[in-house]
Amino acid sequence: MAVFVGAVVQGSVGFGLGLVAAPVLTMLDHSLMPTAIQVVNVTLPLFTLAAEWRKVDWRGVVFAVLGRLPGAAIGGVVLVYISVYTRGVFVGVMVLIAVGLTAWAVSVPRNDATIAGAGFFSGITGTATGIGGPPIALVYQHAKGPQIRATLAMVFFLGAAQSLAILGFVGEFSGRAAATGAVLIVPMVLGFLASGPLRRYLDGGKVRTAVLVVAALSAAALIAQSLAT
Repeated sequence: MAVFVGAVVQGSVGFGLGLVAAPVLTMLDHSLMPTAIQVVNVTLPLFTLAAEWRKVDWRGVVFAVLGRLPGAAIGGVVLVYISVYTRGVFVGVMVLIAVGLTAWAVSVPRNDATIAGAGFFSGITGTATGIGGPPIALVYQHAKGPQIRATLAMVFFLGAAQSLAILGFVGEFSGRAAATGAVLIVPMVLGFLASGPLRRYLDGGKVRTAVLVVAALSAAALIAQSLAT
């Protein structure tokens, strides 16, 4: 159910699968994370790209991936040496700070440097927790819905593949978690198909608000879940 809802959100806004599903999967069985969600993360973008690949900001993708390379390496180190619960609190707090600054008049310019910086932080959080969407989404919040979804989809596809490789390198990739992720592709596909009507509604000028609300609520849930465990 968490993956289904997360796929509905990501299919509509451009990100949100990890934000919605990762806290639930962590709570149910933290040994599945982040491998299981990364298997889903590497699959869902293909559906978005099949429909909206013409809207990809390719220059932005290049700089986001360049920033993500060192970030993912740091995320691998974090994964090995910091507990899953500490990681959850850290990521949640960082996302809330970013959302707060953005919502209260701090404008994030979209240029090569900010995209690379967002890619760097996305690499850290995505590899360590499976939640890499907010940094990139906040930089692209003023773009049109199709461009946000298509660009984030390409970044997420390349980034999730990279993160899975790093998980294998640091010994955090397990066959059981990967198999669970493969099973979760089914509710992911159903969620993406269900996102169509919501996508058309949000494209009417409501994408920015949706991005901020999804990021804030999910970050708060992640913090609460981590502190309660």
